[in-house]
Order: sequence, then C-alpha cells, then structure tokens
Amino acid sequence: MMMMKKVLVGLVLLLALAFGGYQLVAVLSYGGTTYYTKVTTGGERISPQDDKGRHYTDYRYHLTGYDEKGHSRMLDFNANKARPLKQGAYLKLVYNTKKGVTRWEAVDSVDVPQRALSRIN
Repeated sequence: MMMMKKVLVGLVLLLALAFGGYQLVAVLSYGGTTYYTKVTTGGERISPQDDKGRHYTDYRYHLTGYDEKGHSRMLDFNANKARPLKQGAYLKLVYNTKKGVTRWEAVDSVDVPQRALSRIN
C-alpha cells in the first residue's frame, strides 16, 4: 500500500513538472519588450467571426508605445472587448517581434516609467 502511494505521488509530481515546463516554455517564447501608451482614440470597431461563424464586436487600436528608455514603436492590437477602451487610460503592453502585442493591461500613470511618460504626454 505504501509503495502504491509513493508511485502515485511520483506520477502526480511528474505530471505537474511536465505541465509547468510547458507553461514556462510558452511564457518564455511569447515574452517581449514592454511598452507604454495612452489611449487617444476610440479604436476601430471590427466584427470578426468566432470558430462557429458567429460575429462579435471588438476594437482595433494603432497607437505609439514607448519603452522604459523612451524608444517608440507603433503597436497594433485588438482590445478583445465589446466596447472601446477608455480614452486617456494608460496601457502597459508586451510586444513580441514574431507575435506582435501578446498582452496588455491598464495601469496608473505612476506605474509608467518617467521617460515613457514624458514621451506619451
């Protein structure tokens, strides 16, 4: 009985490590440079289809982002929301050279590095 418990615990640990390793590879492969921007437009309303052919509303943005050193890059991304982003909101985006913008989040202006903030405003 004790041997069976050890085998079961070992199997669970092995699966957890395998899954965790897969997640780590995914995170590392989609990493990138962090940019900051401010929402200055209402975005372009688009109506893409899901896998089942149903249409949904989304908004596409084309904004200039700045890294912590103040270097700029044009960033294209979809908000993945049924309504436009709030104008004047600050965003932190991760840009990957192969995948484009892989994620974004709203942040407070105090969280934006000074060099990027001075270029945004």
